[in-house]
Amino acid sequence: MSVAVRVIPCLDVDAGRVVKGVNFAALRDAGDPVELARRYNEAGADELTFLDVTASTADRATTYEVVSQTAEEVFIPLTVGGGVRTVDDVDRLLRSGADKASINTAAVARPEVINEITQRFGSQVLTLSLDARRTDDPAVGSGYEVTTHGGRQGTGIDAVEWCREASGRGVGEILLNSIDADGTKEGFDLDMIRAVRAVTTVPLIASGGAGAPEHFPPAIEAGADAVLAASIFHFGPVDMISRVKAAIREAGYPVR
Repeated sequence: MSVAVRVIPCLDVDAGRVVKGVNFAALRDAGDPVELARRYNEAGADELTFLDVTASTADRATTYEVVSQTAEEVFIPLTVGGGVRTVDDVDRLLRSGADKASINTAAVARPEVINEITQRFGSQVLTLSLDARRTDDPAVGSGYEVTTHGGRQGTGIDAVEWCREASGRGVGEILLNSIDADGTKEGFDLDMIRAVRAVTTVPLIASGGAGAPEHFPPAIEAGADAVLAASIFHFGPVDMISRVKAAIREAGYPVR
């Protein structure tokens, strides 16, 4: 691996506040998104991901306002997702200061929207956000099912095959989040990372389960090009980004 591994804090935002839970439930307040973004920018984060976890119509105006305020405070790439459904939504996010848009539920419902967005703006602006969970359903060959609506609805779609299809449609990168590992602080789902890495060459961001600096290098070994986390940064020591980067560097991987 010659490209530096990216370390990305994630801001899950609900009604203008950063929240964090376990397995997408029992959310607790983690602070002001603009203030946290400023802190992570100063602490050496390589990028920021901002996800509106409810994305209700009533809150969208608030979200654009917070995105604009955040973009004014940080000088690293900002990816924004939650409620992205159309080319126009991406256009508005980019005009609000986002560098990339993240799409999840709308792409599952209508995969063609990936083609429409990337043909308009280029692959580099679009991240496929994928919330996957383990399943015993024999129809899901990989054992990982795509979920939508913030992990609340199963789809019966094979997550690995969905990553393959989305890559073929031109998505620029994949944010692969394990619902089972989310917020547990027990480490990333390495098997899922390996399974997706085997079917796509687009940059892969591992998410879900990080609880200590030593959890990050195995995710990179499994095939991740970037690592994303929330709890460990929101509730850990202020120098946690530096600690994570040190662990990655000590494991022999390039990091900024």
